Amino acid sequence: MRRIVLLPLAALALCAGPRPCAATAPDTHAFSVHDLLAMDRLSEPTVAPDGRRIAFTVRETDLAANRGRTDIWICNADGSSLRRLTTDAAGDFNPRWDDRGRVWFLSTRSGSAQVWMIDPNGGEARRITDLPLDVANLVLVPQAGAMLFSLEVYPGATIAETVARDAELARRKGSARAYDELLFRHWDTWEDGKRSHLFARPLDGTDEQVRDLTPELAADVPTRPFGGTEEWAVHPAGHTVVFAAKVLPGSEPAWSTDTNLWAVPLDGSAAPRCLTEANRAADNQPVFSPDGRTLAYLAMARPGYEADRLRIVLSDWAAGTSRTLTEAWDRSPGEMAWAPDGQLIWAAADHLGQHALFTIDPKSGAASLVLARGSNHALCPVKGGALFLQNSLLGPDELHFVSLDGKSLRTLTSFNDAKLAAARLGEPEQFTFTGWKGETVHGYVVKPVDFDPAARYPVAFLVHGGPQGSFGNDFHYRWNPQVYAGAGFAVLMIDFHGSTGYGQAFTDAINGHWGFGPLDDLMKGLDHALGRWPWLDGDRLVALGASYGGYMINFMQGQTDRFKAFVCHDGNLDERMAYYDTEELWFPEWEHGGTPWESPSGYDEENPIAFVGAWRTPTLVIHGELDYRVVHTQGLSTFTALRRRGIPARLLVFPDENHWVLKPWNSIQWHEEVLGWLAKWTR
Repeated sequence: MRRIVLLPLAALALCAGPRPCAATAPDTHAFSVHDLLAMDRLSEPTVAPDGRRIAFTVRETDLAANRGRTDIWICNADGSSLRRLTTDAAGDFNPRWDDRGRVWFLSTRSGSAQVWMIDPNGGEARRITDLPLDVANLVLVPQAGAMLFSLEVYPGATIAETVARDAELARRKGSARAYDELLFRHWDTWEDGKRSHLFARPLDGTDEQVRDLTPELAADVPTRPFGGTEEWAVHPAGHTVVFAAKVLPGSEPAWSTDTNLWAVPLDGSAAPRCLTEANRAADNQPVFSPDGRTLAYLAMARPGYEADRLRIVLSDWAAGTSRTLTEAWDRSPGEMAWAPDGQLIWAAADHLGQHALFTIDPKSGAASLVLARGSNHALCPVKGGALFLQNSLLGPDELHFVSLDGKSLRTLTSFNDAKLAAARLGEPEQFTFTGWKGETVHGYVVKPVDFDPAARYPVAFLVHGGPQGSFGNDFHYRWNPQVYAGAGFAVLMIDFHGSTGYGQAFTDAINGHWGFGPLDDLMKGLDHALGRWPWLDGDRLVALGASYGGYMINFMQGQTDRFKAFVCHDGNLDERMAYYDTEELWFPEWEHGGTPWESPSGYDEENPIAFVGAWRTPTLVIHGELDYRVVHTQGLSTFTALRRRGIPARLLVFPDENHWVLKPWNSIQWHEEVLGWLAKWTR
């Protein structure tokens, strides 16, 4: 394996400008990728039935193993008595409380992911399942004395038959895969015919009592590639499970967003029945009210559009009738949960450059803003308020509590306080300006570390993906502006038209107009910032983007020569060919107004490949070979075009990464390459 040399990036970039490096305190340092990797990552908070304790997962980066290591931690609901519950070198995750105060979780310590249980009051962890397949997505149903989880099986086959079929395939001499339908690969995985199915097992039973609740379903439960237990809901009485699944014939799953809710008896006595067949758009994230009378879920209205606004829908469980609760609320909640008394619904949604917390009146649908600052998620409503995770541009997730009225906000954990205190960060500031169509557009500027108002700094202009996404007030592990601030760059981020959190009309504005509209916002935002802050050096501009942001970098290549250098990560060069390369066809079909043969102008009018003749800016091109969403040949083509035109360029290909760079050492190499490239062109 090639040795990776760690370059002194912060010193390199800080000294690259016209001024000498500033003197710094001896016990602190400028933020870098190494600080990013050092942060503990909290996830999966869950509250004990009595409301007195919280269990959650903490991920540490193990550089020696080139992976993350996860353990279960617990604390009291006020953050006191914090302690690590599991310490095994394997992965421990997905904690769940039972009604006796014990914690059940998934662990790989036996060589595969299985269900384990530990008593926080004392004793060793005990393995509960010993199945020949990996267990995922653990949910406990104490009221029914059962647990739920998912296993990858062949539809219509038992666990034993699945294992036997896998063994038979492993003995074959030929290596070819054969397919008759789409999707034949998805995200970063080739389809193998297996599906994630929903299984149940008695808590005090044996593996022989495991039963498939979806045995004939030719669909994944939860949905792939990102679905989890938020897609399942168990009735408070414990007799029924509601789950989300996309059950469609033939190749239709490749171009349809029609995910539906299904209900199945927990005892497996009947086949699943569809609850939302009338809606041809997406339905997901079911949640029962505490009294079991109402099923709430999130639904879109427009089939084929993955960025349509999510509405909260309430269904009367006995009558089966439904009503849309939040049609008048112009926000799209990413998650929701009932308050313990059933009088309110908590929701988290993008909101003006934040990911804010709201409460919704289940009678009127009126939304009340509870917490506007930061990126807030993983909601766990409790009496008088909610527990949740919060991060921001100034630090990663920690557990918090907020009261119903938002007046009381408490930080419950401080895993990363010492690490943040040792790393000097850039100061963020949100701003607005008049953008495309004369409408207000939001953005952020992050000052360089060791900011000197008398100096002038090179500008790293970050373009977010999606395009229906946001560069808001959050702590990102792949595109974190603090890494660039720590390397001596001022950072600009614009939430151009198409971004989320500003109303659905703002998001919809770029349907069919991917190029010039967002570019207008980006350039007007850049001009506004350069005119407002004289310490931004307009002669040393560099721009970076991934996914749609990579598309925009390629599009900008043919429209402007203002930038000294570009970084294009996983970006399309040719939107027409990208349609045939990708797997989820509903996305380009909606965004470009149909298929390429039905609506060729939608693919051609703002296609980066049409403007290659005007390219002139040095570019670092990065791609992952396991990226089946934006296929890596698009990156190879981009590099080919650059070099054939004689433009300085560099190609960085990760054979073991998908649409994202996830492995720690790959992340280090990525940042070294990117910051080295930017420093080279902004000296």
